[in-house]
Amino acid sequence: MNRTLTILLLFLAAIPIQAQRIHAYTHAGAITSQIEGDELKGFSHWGFTGGVGATASLDDHDIWSLIVETDYSCRGIYNRKFNNENLYNISLDLHYIDIPVILFFHDPYGGLRIGAGLVYSRLVSQPHGKASYNPLYFIPDTTDMTFLKNDFAPAVEFRFNIWRGLQFSARYQYSIIPIKRDWQYHFANKTGTNNFYGSSIAFRLLWQFGDDDRPYKKRRR
Repeated sequence: MNRTLTILLLFLAAIPIQAQRIHAYTHAGAITSQIEGDELKGFSHWGFTGGVGATASLDDHDIWSLIVETDYSCRGIYNRKFNNENLYNISLDLHYIDIPVILFFHDPYGGLRIGAGLVYSRLVSQPHGKASYNPLYFIPDTTDMTFLKNDFAPAVEFRFNIWRGLQFSARYQYSIIPIKRDWQYHFANKTGTNNFYGSSIAFRLLWQFGDDDRPYKKRRR
């Protein structure tokens, strides 16, 4: 992870940033997640996310900017009911350190910020959870819940100012490589294997240091 962070910081330093306008910020919020491939539906797992980041303006009018963050995020699997679609109970927490790099476009009139980029995640703690199931219908393999340590996910994010340096952010990301391979399950007379892919939505409040409450469009020159 240290090597990846060093590469990202060198990449940021190599960009011609206008007047060295870099603003640090901190953030905290909630993240809801699910795992594609576990035969469950819905964003049922809720966890905490928080961290620090930096925004670098890329032009004179602050229309384009680049952000780099170091975040903690608790994603995972959660289901506490049996029905025709959810055939077993399970609760697993996956603890990640995330390093997102996202390019933002700032609407100079509406104030909305729209970004897209890539998130590298490193699993720092394997899950230790519980699972139960209805053996008449569905038997998942819960004996091997070892997940892969590296994850890469494209992300889209929306931000807007609330007051002074306070901002609201919503970010969606989806893994492009499996976070677990060849998970086995038995359903009726069928036996299958799935790969797991992570999917999450984070809702956060950000506080940007050194900002003020002047309307965005008045800062343009």
